[in-house]
Amino acid sequence: MHTLATRRCRPRTKESDLLSMAAINEMLYELDGWMPNDEGSRIQRSFHFKDFYQTMAFINAVAWVAQQQDHHPDMQVSYNHCQIHYTTHSIGGVTENDLICAAKINSLLDSNATA
Repeated sequence: MHTLATRRCRPRTKESDLLSMAAINEMLYELDGWMPNDEGSRIQRSFHFKDFYQTMAFINAVAWVAQQQDHHPDMQVSYNHCQIHYTTHSIGGVTENDLICAAKINSLLDSNATA
């Protein structure tokens, strides 16, 4: 599972690319802090920071990952908190791309962030 952060996203256009809830839970087991929603249509995680500057620095790093992977999250941002939601919009559910990006985001974290 540690290899998720080293993988690259690829186009996911078929319903067969969607992961089952069981597969999502199995893969999330090693991705600290990420949880599926009840329907299994997205994964999400909340992040808390010391201040606005650290929050924005993290958001900019997430944006860089999203551009590099051509896979973009939905985000809610406030002063010292952000919540990130991943889903594969083109097919309406969770694919391996979402988990790859979650792993890459987890690798950005340092001791200044908490779940």
